[in-house]
Amino acid sequence: MKLHSASLAAALGLALALTVPVAMAQDALTERQVQNQLEQQGYKKIHDLKFRDGMWRAQAKSADGRRVTVKVDPRTGEAYPDEQVSRLSETDVRASLSTAGYTHVHDVDFKDGLWRAKAENPAGADVKLQIDPHTGKIIGTD
Repeated sequence: MKLHSASLAAALGLALALTVPVAMAQDALTERQVQNQLEQQGYKKIHDLKFRDGMWRAQAKSADGRRVTVKVDPRTGEAYPDEQVSRLSETDVRASLSTAGYTHVHDVDFKDGLWRAKAENPAGADVKLQIDPHTGKIIGTD
């Protein structure tokens, strides 16, 4: 009986472990969709498109011909060029994260067109966050 219960628990655990990444992957855009989104936003010669640290990243040429590195929201496809100016201050970002239920926010920094921070999520896990420089919305986690 104990062997059967342990086997059942292991099978359920495996099923859950396999289901969670699939559900999260369904929320993210595919590489081809991201490529299309970037082209629609005016980027040309897109290359080195990779998914890393919870976001898509690519090298491209902007509409004015400048070479840029862009980070792309994996759900919406919105591009964030590395030379972007933030509309938010560090205080705004901290307030936004607090409102979203994050605690122990630290290492808040604006770099390469995005705000970054480390914090504890509402479940108490340590996370690294990437934040939209205009809205304060979390666009990437790892």
